[in-house]
Amino acid sequence: MYAHGFFRDTVNHSVSMSPESRNLNNHLNTCNMQLSKYSFGIGDRFAHQGEAQLRAFIMAAGEGVDITPVWNKSNREHLTVGSEPSGTRAAADAAVRNSRWNRPWFVDADHINMSNVDRYIESCDFFTIDVADYIGKKAGDDKIREFIEKFSGYTGEFRIPGIERPVSLTPEMLQATGEKFLYAAGQAAELYRYIESKKGRGNFITEVSMDEVATPQSPSELFFILGALASENIPVDTIAPKFTGRFNKGVDYEGDIRQFAPEFEQDLLVIDHAIKEFGLPENLKLSIHSGSDKFSIYPVMGGLIRKHDKGIHIKTAGTTWLEEMTGLAMAGGDALAMAAEIYCEALRRFDELCGPYEAVINIDRSRLPSEKEMSSWDGSRFASALRHDPGHPDYNPDIRQLVHVSYKIAAEKGDLFTGLLEKHRDIIGQEVTENIYQRHFRRIFDFRK
Repeated sequence: MYAHGFFRDTVNHSVSMSPESRNLNNHLNTCNMQLSKYSFGIGDRFAHQGEAQLRAFIMAAGEGVDITPVWNKSNREHLTVGSEPSGTRAAADAAVRNSRWNRPWFVDADHINMSNVDRYIESCDFFTIDVADYIGKKAGDDKIREFIEKFSGYTGEFRIPGIERPVSLTPEMLQATGEKFLYAAGQAAELYRYIESKKGRGNFITEVSMDEVATPQSPSELFFILGALASENIPVDTIAPKFTGRFNKGVDYEGDIRQFAPEFEQDLLVIDHAIKEFGLPENLKLSIHSGSDKFSIYPVMGGLIRKHDKGIHIKTAGTTWLEEMTGLAMAGGDALAMAAEIYCEALRRFDELCGPYEAVINIDRSRLPSEKEMSSWDGSRFASALRHDPGHPDYNPDIRQLVHVSYKIAAEKGDLFTGLLEKHRDIIGQEVTENIYQRHFRRIFDFRK
């Protein structure tokens, strides 16, 4: 299990590798490219916090909980910051090397499609294939007829083991499922096969994402989606469905936990049944996107994965950037001034910054302090407003969401901003490590052993 990460470090995975080393690395990847039971996606928008992030994984391993780090960065984030996937790879390589991490780890091409996948081929070994835009588009009539014929044996009383109520599945319902999801599965297959042609089968992790849609997939829909992916011969490792409620960036879950819990459990059971029925990879697991800071549902998720002995992949993005801003505020002086300047400029550019994230933020502008008010805050007050501690009287989720989408401003500051990250790396690193380990890992995973 540990050979993948260990040998990548040993042979120095880079464009300067010798042909012999590259062949050895590719061989080991083919043999060991498997996502462990628990994995956690970590964003690092400015590529400065890899070691601080990895410390949380090392601490978890020390307590007997093996969690695989997956560095992820979307195309939108690369374009906003002006970075390249090779930079994400280099930062992850350095963190692994300097931390002497000898367990598996990955770099994720997050939410990619055919238009941008090429820039990720060399640097990534985890590909999140986003099919949300294709859901609802109809495949050809012949494809739909083939789908109905293939899965017609499930019509009638359709049961998923463990789910109490069966579904009375009619041919019309099966056709509706095909019309809604089959084209998306075909697009996932096209992109998967393209990546496979470049990297070779078994040399990367495959995730299929369909979370950025309006309504959750029902258990039967998810089952037949997995059936369609299996029919396309996609060895999917994780799947990210849509859940009830809002998964806003950087703040807690908004929704009815009593509704979320059975949905989550049913999806676990559907995946388990689909693995057996369709021959999908045995380690196939749920992926939760925008999963950072969903404190109220972490106990539900953790309890259910332990109840059913299942794995999980949780993908976060801007949490580390928020901890960088918290650390700058705590550092005071020029660092606090930079954090306050970024916030005040974000107020002035609110519509520009929030527009692209409209579906995953929910900001009450009346709760955002004015520039004048912000100028009177010391570092402790700013940090307390930004740090996700719901019990603290100064915590402000509206500030946190606005800062979350304001990393573009920090990128525009260039060396002025990253220089402060270097100057105050210790206090920032403490915030980053504590956030991942204490607020995330300890709430989700079982540390009682």
